Amino acid sequence: MATKRSSDKAPGTGKTETAQDSVDTMSNKKREEAKEKKTPAAATSSKKPTASAGTSKTKTPASKKAPTKRAGARKTAAAASDKSASAEKKAATEATATSQAEKEKRPAAEKTPPKKPSATRPAIAPAAKATAPKKPAARKTDSSAPSAPAVGQTAAAKTAEQRSTGRKQAEKTPASTAESDKISVEQPAVSDIAATQGAPATTEPASPLVSKPAAESGSKVEGKASVPATPPDETPSEQPATIEPAGIPSPESSPAPESEEPPATPPAEHVEEVEPEPAPPPHEPETYHEEPVYHPPSMYIVQITPELAPLAKVGGLADVVTGLTRELEIRGNPVEIILPKYDCMRYDQIRDLHITYQDLWVPWYDGTVHCSVWFGFVRDHKCFFIEPHSNDNFFNRGSIYGFDDDILRFAFFSRAAIEFLWKAGKHPEIIHCHDWQSALVPVFLYEIYQHMGMTHPRVCYTIHNFKHQGVTGDFVLTATGLNRPEYYLHPDRLLDNHTPRAVNLMKGGIVYSNFVTTVSPRHAFEAMHGQGFELEPTLHTHHAKFGGIVNGVDYDVWNPEIDQFIPFRYNVDYIDEKYKNKQALRSRLLLADNEKPIIAFIGRLDPQKGLELMRHALFHSLNHRGQFVLLGSSPDSEINSYFWELKRHLNDSPDCHIEIGFDEELAHLIYCGADMVVVPSQFEPCGLTQLIAMRYGTIPVVRAVGGLADTVFDKDFSDRPLHERNGYVFNDYDEAGLESALTRAIDCYYDFPEHFRELMKNAMRSDYSWNHPGQHYLNIYDYIREK
Repeated sequence: MATKRSSDKAPGTGKTETAQDSVDTMSNKKREEAKEKKTPAAATSSKKPTASAGTSKTKTPASKKAPTKRAGARKTAAAASDKSASAEKKAATEATATSQAEKEKRPAAEKTPPKKPSATRPAIAPAAKATAPKKPAARKTDSSAPSAPAVGQTAAAKTAEQRSTGRKQAEKTPASTAESDKISVEQPAVSDIAATQGAPATTEPASPLVSKPAAESGSKVEGKASVPATPPDETPSEQPATIEPAGIPSPESSPAPESEEPPATPPAEHVEEVEPEPAPPPHEPETYHEEPVYHPPSMYIVQITPELAPLAKVGGLADVVTGLTRELEIRGNPVEIILPKYDCMRYDQIRDLHITYQDLWVPWYDGTVHCSVWFGFVRDHKCFFIEPHSNDNFFNRGSIYGFDDDILRFAFFSRAAIEFLWKAGKHPEIIHCHDWQSALVPVFLYEIYQHMGMTHPRVCYTIHNFKHQGVTGDFVLTATGLNRPEYYLHPDRLLDNHTPRAVNLMKGGIVYSNFVTTVSPRHAFEAMHGQGFELEPTLHTHHAKFGGIVNGVDYDVWNPEIDQFIPFRYNVDYIDEKYKNKQALRSRLLLADNEKPIIAFIGRLDPQKGLELMRHALFHSLNHRGQFVLLGSSPDSEINSYFWELKRHLNDSPDCHIEIGFDEELAHLIYCGADMVVVPSQFEPCGLTQLIAMRYGTIPVVRAVGGLADTVFDKDFSDRPLHERNGYVFNDYDEAGLESALTRAIDCYYDFPEHFRELMKNAMRSDYSWNHPGQHYLNIYDYIREK
């Protein structure tokens, strides 16, 4: 039957002295009491037997009892007393032998898992084993009621076994491990320990452990505390039920119970056996954050673009297409690029150029234009070049942009590109279009070619510059075969938001594409709130498919460690070679060789770039112990003429050089030889200048707008950690703001050279490769390809 624990002494429990003396040492208090009890009467009165559940118990052997006190006892009582004494003696002897054997076997137990308690306690009577399954139930009941001893087990034998081995086990384990003793009777020593610790005996929740037979349970040790062994057939979800409740203090903070012997050190194997299901290892969350991305299956991607570095480059668009293509290919995606066949391309950068499609007839007005399609490898990227044979001479003009019919030229290119895909039987999963020059591709796809069977491709459209949108008259609809002006000149399609009866090619790209991106998150927000150049309503309407991704830099091209265009290569750990490149730059541009910093401007000469502030930066640098180098050109002849005049004005200065045009090799040398680069843009979608400059350890001085604000963090005023600060930033578009940032940069160069050097290293450590943007674009492609 179920038993109950009690901190009070139960009948037949805890009053045997003679048998206990052979097994355990009495406490000091009990020793003093034993010395004071000299008379036989006192000794006899303290040893009165008690009976429980019909079982007779005696406290001393019959040979030591006072004759006067037991004169009327029956002979059967004397015989029982002798039998009890014999059982006590046997139990004490076996308990001592078992304890000594366990101590001798401990080293071996450290190498092998310990045996079950039932196998190491042969002294336990069979009746005790038979009633052991009721033991867990006893642990859940109230501890105030006394319990009866097991049938067939004498009180002396039970007490000797309990107080010799059970009490030692209790010292090693909390009260919750009493189950492993395989005894279905009360264990006062364990209850005393629980009371000493300030917590009740273990109250396990109901679980399959309660119904397990005693032979399946065991005691497992973890550190200084033990938890019950998990039964072999217990499910992992039940394992936490075996853990010691949190409210019980650890043995380290609780008074240790009396014991002859110190608790044995548990074998090391016990810790591994009983440790509950562990939490994920500490490194797993880190690994998860480092590789949280989903890698979609490979996709066939076609990029339609007006520029490609290093063939045909005017601005950052050319570098973006090249870098993104390389990243997509590295990730296992086949990519092809379609662009016009300009006569001004760098044909030395094309390998194996040949005609791949001889007769491509492109609809144009009421007829067609005959085209040839060429194929070649550009840095191992597959490229197709469309060459129209027309009196309009679309792409044989010696320049990429800058003509009155630019919109018609690139509208034709868009129609020719989609016509080539259809005629050649190409069905890419993703068509990625760039800027207004290819904005009509999604319009052609969904209004014409989808009805001709080209239903598979989906379009991602990237806007690199909202200022140039391709706004023109409705004649472009007639020229390209779209026709139906009344249909397309609708506010929800191609009608310009500002000019009546005007077609906006960029708006058509936004409306018809499956996803629209711009080149930084900051610029995406700015475009929807004032810098969208009248496209804000359209962006708000299609905001669910609009986002910003910062451009990357192709570190296989723009990298001072491997750059083929610079005379001395270097890296962040060996940065001194950068100063040798500075001397090489001065030598090439005939600048004075002195200690002054070189401030540079590299890029397109466009009003967007803040040309008036750039001019002010030039003169401010010359007047504040600096040198200035400019490399750039403009499609606007008036802007070019102005800077040619400025070049003539400063031609004799030993600290200034102006180069009108674009020279790839010179650009690399300027990036690595200059100390600072200035980017004072009115607005800047992303900007590659500051990203490339930082890779070369050249400090950017920028205005906090668009992608510049997303990538450059001020040395003195940023809230970023010091090791993430990589440049100088000003907010207001005025000369005072520019002077503030540029002066701080020059002063740091002269007054705190070590700080400036650390800033250079911070800039070089900034990671603006295509690794992260490439994954973002793949996520977009995967998102739209089944829509």
